[in-house]
Amino acid sequence: MTFVFDNSYARLPERFYARLPPSPVAQPDLITLNVSLARELGLDPDALSTPEGVAVLAGNAVPSGADPLAMAYAGHQFGNFVPQLGDGRAILLGEILAPSGERFDLQLKGAGRTPFSRAGDGRAWLGPVLREYLISEAMHVLGIPTTRALAAVTTGEPVYREGRMPGAVLTRVSRSHVRIGTFEYFAAREDLDALRHLADYVIERHYPTAQTADRPYLALLTEVIGRQAELVARWLGVGFIHGVMNTDNLSIAGETIDYGPCAFMDDYHPGTVYSSIDRGGRYAYANQPRIAQWNLSRLAQTLLPLLDEDPEHALSLAQGAIDGFPERFEHAYLDVFRAKLGLLESEDADGPLITGLLDGLAEAGADFTNSFSALTLMVETGEAAAPFGSDADGPLTEWVGRWRDRLGREETDSGARLERMRRANPLVIPRNHRVEEALDAALEGDLGPFERLLAVLANPWEERPETGFYRAPPEPYQVVRQTFCGT
Repeated sequence: MTFVFDNSYARLPERFYARLPPSPVAQPDLITLNVSLARELGLDPDALSTPEGVAVLAGNAVPSGADPLAMAYAGHQFGNFVPQLGDGRAILLGEILAPSGERFDLQLKGAGRTPFSRAGDGRAWLGPVLREYLISEAMHVLGIPTTRALAAVTTGEPVYREGRMPGAVLTRVSRSHVRIGTFEYFAAREDLDALRHLADYVIERHYPTAQTADRPYLALLTEVIGRQAELVARWLGVGFIHGVMNTDNLSIAGETIDYGPCAFMDDYHPGTVYSSIDRGGRYAYANQPRIAQWNLSRLAQTLLPLLDEDPEHALSLAQGAIDGFPERFEHAYLDVFRAKLGLLESEDADGPLITGLLDGLAEAGADFTNSFSALTLMVETGEAAAPFGSDADGPLTEWVGRWRDRLGREETDSGARLERMRRANPLVIPRNHRVEEALDAALEGDLGPFERLLAVLANPWEERPETGFYRAPPEPYQVVRQTFCGT
């Protein structure tokens, strides 16, 4: 096996991490391997599938050139600051240089205890590992920036949560594992030298255009704000709810990271919450933009000493950048939902048009994903009405007329409109009840439902004989009301 490592994070000062190898497991066994991703990374899938390759994926062997470490970071968790968190069950093996020239972190999640584990066991169990594999790969296919899953292995060892569970390790790939919480870790210690090192590192690795700006650290903040605004807008476009938007779960690189109690909405409601630990609805569907701005304000606070020597001027610069978030988000949000409605041009009234549809869906208790698929079908077939849940003659009927008038004001090729809508409106998402069915079967030793769901999610726009099964909203007895964190 050949891994082309170049471990830039390991070259930062030692207070940024703790160096240690993964903890070996008793009996590693490969569950699934992302063959296409392996090839993108320049890795040989056949070699990774051998016992030697599985040993690397399980943490039993460290490949040549790796420099394993656990990263230090802090974070605001549900608004409360925790000064030290860090990788408590993950080991960053190193950074791979792909044939494309791109750099990716290779991390083992569930790789054993670290100095940051606190009371945790450092392990992961099979359900959350397969859940993250499914949902992160679905997000990637949908075009949403995300960490990805390279492989999942079982360990042959039990993990104890609410009961005895089979242990597993996820091999995660990302553009970076630096988080807002990484900046908070050093800000809390008033370690200005480390903050500057970290900011310079992030600029060089992720935002090189900021290097030539008059104020590079302000440019860094502004670019991170823009990426997060676009990311959250894309989440809303597919009905995704992260569930635990703490600052230690917000990637500086602008990727979706840490798929704990996340979920996709069935029936549309802006206050939808699934996470069992989000008792106050802080991270509800419609709250996600506001929370993103709040999290970004925490990043801005850490950068104040770098923005300007004058504290008042630094605060003014940071506030100006944060105040730009709503406009950046609104622009991205309108782009996402115009595509879902088949609009290729912009009008001032598009915002109210989108809001009118969502309000109607909420009133009707209509399925979010299938409602937008119905609009796509209306454009494709020319039908006069669409099935929106139980709402036959209510506000959605009037809304469809407004939408048709809006479409009629565009001189757009119908084929281009239809293609735009198809790409923006998947037929299939990882519906909670289907995910849970797949995970329950896997825990009983049957990977068939997991593999079939993964295959359908690989092309969520294609209508196939089995698509109807995965498109169907849950029956009342199938509704998943809570999702859970893997720890």
